[in-house]
Amino acid sequence: MLLTLLLPLPTLAQAVPGTGSSLGGVGLIEARNARFRPDGVVEAGTTLRHQRRFHFLTWQALPWLETTFRLAERLDGTSGAGMTTDRAFDVKLRLLAEDDWHPAVAIGLQDFIGTGIYSGEYLVASKRFGPLDVTLGLGWGRLGTGADFGNPLAALSPRFDDRPREVGQGGAINTFPFFRGEDAALFGGLEYSLPPVWTPWGAVEGLRGKLEVAGDALRDERGGWPAQTTGLRGLADSRLNYGLHWSNGWLDAGLDWVHGTDLLFRLSARLDPERVQAPAVPLPALAPRPLAPVAAPADAIRAALREAGFRPVAVELRGAEARIAVAGARQRRLAGVAGRVLRAVQPHLPRDVERVRLSWRRAGVEVARLVLPRRAMEAASRGEGSAEEVFFATTLSPTGTDAFGAGDPGGASFDAVPRVSVLLGDPSRTLRWQLSALAGGRWEMGGGLALAGSLSRSLAGNLAGAPPSDSLLPRVRSEAARYAREGETAIPALYAERIAGLGPDIFGRLTAGFLEPMFAGVSAEVLWRPQARDWALGAEVAQVAQRDYDQRLGVLGYSVTTGHVSAYADLPWYNLQGVVRAGRYLAGDWGATVELSRRFASGIEIGGFATFTDVPFSRFGEGSFDRGVFIRIPLDLFGLASPAVAPVVVRGVTRDGGARLSVDNPLWAVTREGRARALREGFPAFLH
Repeated sequence: MLLTLLLPLPTLAQAVPGTGSSLGGVGLIEARNARFRPDGVVEAGTTLRHQRRFHFLTWQALPWLETTFRLAERLDGTSGAGMTTDRAFDVKLRLLAEDDWHPAVAIGLQDFIGTGIYSGEYLVASKRFGPLDVTLGLGWGRLGTGADFGNPLAALSPRFDDRPREVGQGGAINTFPFFRGEDAALFGGLEYSLPPVWTPWGAVEGLRGKLEVAGDALRDERGGWPAQTTGLRGLADSRLNYGLHWSNGWLDAGLDWVHGTDLLFRLSARLDPERVQAPAVPLPALAPRPLAPVAAPADAIRAALREAGFRPVAVELRGAEARIAVAGARQRRLAGVAGRVLRAVQPHLPRDVERVRLSWRRAGVEVARLVLPRRAMEAASRGEGSAEEVFFATTLSPTGTDAFGAGDPGGASFDAVPRVSVLLGDPSRTLRWQLSALAGGRWEMGGGLALAGSLSRSLAGNLAGAPPSDSLLPRVRSEAARYAREGETAIPALYAERIAGLGPDIFGRLTAGFLEPMFAGVSAEVLWRPQARDWALGAEVAQVAQRDYDQRLGVLGYSVTTGHVSAYADLPWYNLQGVVRAGRYLAGDWGATVELSRRFASGIEIGGFATFTDVPFSRFGEGSFDRGVFIRIPLDLFGLASPAVAPVVVRGVTRDGGARLSVDNPLWAVTREGRARALREGFPAFLH
């Protein structure tokens, strides 16, 4: 195998998709190889075997970076009996892409944020020869327990012979320098892409046969690995694993025989957020301009906007320019709002109007001001131009430069949606959840002032059965089970809010009442968001009291002043965005949160966050610090006419340190789509 990888024979490097490993990520059976998913792909799945269940979420965060969050239900390694849960985070980086002469090479860290039960490092190479993919790697830590030879890095320094064995509660970045330990092991294998296999139900394509020699010689952790390295009772009968996998465009399934004793079943599903699109329904061409003067055109324009689903705020006609302010749009993107507004008003605009100055308002405040050329839109809608030409002909200007649209008469809206609350990693149950029905309403009274509230009823779930919190901090988040148990019928939010423009591209928010399910009080925020810049700055402060567990109208004795200053920046690579927040959290701790995310053409946004505060890891409790991953999915991808985005947050464990207040309508979320960058990314919506 080694000779096959290293001989400089010219072979055709074929783009055959990789398949998943049992721990998540692309690989053979247990071990990773040097293959990667297409850029941006998200994969979620589970692996089942005797005394093991692995649930994983893998994201190809960058073309050369694979990240995996994993939750394991495993045998308690200390007692050797009973089951416990374990959370881990892995990364794999491509060092060298494959070509005709040399293999792909990757380096990886396994379980480098976690308890260390599965921690290991590896260097791996993969080379394809037609349907055969050959992999060879070198592993350390858990991946070196096969102990084929001593650590080759010890030749550089004797320090590489020593690998600290401390096992913590998890969450902290493992403190030992990587690639250390007395032993190392080879691992590798073959993956063969089978030709279509005939069955009575038709040909089956996408089958892969796999053969693997594992570097990990442990079947399980009995005996206390990694704190103990001798007298282990969990050794595998064999390091040879083999199996059959099937893969298509979005699904992976595999059946493997591992360690000479266990049958393993793996199933996962994939999503490419770059290629997910809402149903593309071309908008009709703009109607012809009216031949005769329109009687009372402003009134006709307001009626047409209402019929199109908008709330007309203001209409002014001045010679060659029409000024229109709208709210209540069902579209998420500015270009989509502009395209539909012009189609609605086109039959009622006087013939000599050549420009539409559109003011787009959300949550009572102007978030974008766009000058739209009428002729460019007319040509594009007839197929004689393009959305890109419309984009280059438009002009976006700062908001709040005059009082146009400030006389918003307001309006009411109501909604009813399901809500799912999830708690991961509870010691007694891997997944705890609660399904509730949520009904809410919002009444905008004009001038940016609104009243909003919601009512929820628990329908199903086991979240209420989670054990009581053992937190040493004020229990600002860790009593989620008690809130679920005592708040079966609850008022999640009930508040008054005012959002207003404080100056050009400067926004302010003041919210008072029951702000979220666990806290009530007053929150104030200000945001400076220059529409033409790739950054924004904000600050928020709140005085809040913890709500009663029944989530009605009472409060508990705990209160706190919390707040943060925030910086938002669009980074120049891969459509990445970074957010840094610093300040005081709900438990009274001080620190900072770093968030990094990537937004795709579909509008799906995927990222992760980590919060470090002045609370020591030992006092924080299990997890050591707050961190997690999130996916924000626009509802219009499901064919719904809604600007809403559904957030999905996966935390390894919910604790009290680093907890932030969650208020409806944070200013960044309200105003983000009104920026020049958002218009540039969403300009196809002019025509769809």
